[in-house]
Amino acid sequence: MSAAPPKPPRPPRYITPEGFRRIAAEHERIWTVLRPRIVAEVEAAAALGDRSENAEYIYGKRKLRELDRRLRFLSERMDDLTVVDPKPHPSGRAYFGAWVTVEDEEGRERVYRLVGPDEADAPAGRISVDAPLGRALLGKGEGDTVRVDRPAGSLELEVLLVRWRE
Repeated sequence: MSAAPPKPPRPPRYITPEGFRRIAAEHERIWTVLRPRIVAEVEAAAALGDRSENAEYIYGKRKLRELDRRLRFLSERMDDLTVVDPKPHPSGRAYFGAWVTVEDEEGRERVYRLVGPDEADAPAGRISVDAPLGRALLGKGEGDTVRVDRPAGSLELEVLLVRWRE
């Protein structure tokens, strides 16, 4: 029996400094605020006696496991991320970290920030560079037109502005 071939290295996962701060803040809040509160609740429930029928104790232990899982996930994620401070590209084109203002066929404007998948939040306008819209906008400059195929149908957008500060 031969040894399994080594796994190929994973591609780097990029994140903006702001995105990393959001993840780190969530980790810090869970570790310093939420977890100590749940631990205190579990300790108080355990002091009441029979734990097998103690709903507060059972629920508290479940909540504590969920928090610990989230802490592990965030810790591992932070270790895997590469923080990239976006700099303006000399060509004026949109790349990782840029804010891109686009206009759709009906004249509606929208601003998107091109970010890594770990900080994507479409309602907030943060679009992953791995998403179809993000891939379509990468490398585009002011005046360029992009076509995005999506489940709801094809969408055509014109790039109005590319900037590097909010």
